[in-house]
Amino acid sequence: MGIERERNGIGTLGEKTLHAVLKRYIEPDADNHEVRIGRYVADIVGEDGIIEIQTGSFTPLRPKLETLLDYTAVTVVYPMAAVKLLSWIDPETGEVTAPRRSPKRMKPCDAFFELIKIKYTLDNPNFRLKLIMLELHEQRLPEPKHGGHSRGSKRVDRIPTRIIDEIDLNCPQDYTMFIPVELPERFTITELAKANGVSYKCGQRALRVLEYLELVQQCGNNGRTKLFRRTEWSKYK
Repeated sequence: MGIERERNGIGTLGEKTLHAVLKRYIEPDADNHEVRIGRYVADIVGEDGIIEIQTGSFTPLRPKLETLLDYTAVTVVYPMAAVKLLSWIDPETGEVTAPRRSPKRMKPCDAFFELIKIKYTLDNPNFRLKLIMLELHEQRLPEPKHGGHSRGSKRVDRIPTRIIDEIDLNCPQDYTMFIPVELPERFTITELAKANGVSYKCGQRALRVLEYLELVQQCGNNGRTKLFRRTEWSKYK
């Protein structure tokens, strides 16, 4: 963190702390950081291939993956805030409030909000995914009031303070972890979402990806509600 602050200055740090800390955690040797591969720059290049740390939307990652996966194995590292601590920065004094725990907690299944954007690469034999569940300290800055009303806030920085878990998904069958054994033989989107502790919208996206990976298939309807079941391939992981 100190190295990154010296390089960028606190005012331009933005989202770089989370990315920089994870990059050094995964690969301490800075000589393997920011390596040019064709027209792209890879975050890390080592014996296990290319590692890309994605702290934001996966949409810009699509064309990069399509190119890099032709060269070697690519691991996408996605940090997720399993525990979030919030602090506010006073825009006039710069004083930072003591952190308080946010009620928002990400579950591994929440990754499907982003994974759906790159679902066509998930079955590539060169593709790997690592979910890092973190405790994150997020600092926010209130936006200036307009017409007497607050305009919300913007995120200034996210600082990882603790690693809670690391989940490696190296092939399509590894995604069966998102089809909990307690689900009935035929289940709905609502039941899948509840079993994973996520919203219905996230459950929808998860089902679309799991269908693409041929781990689940539609097996009829209960009224107007679609029913799904595990495929034989997913049963015998």
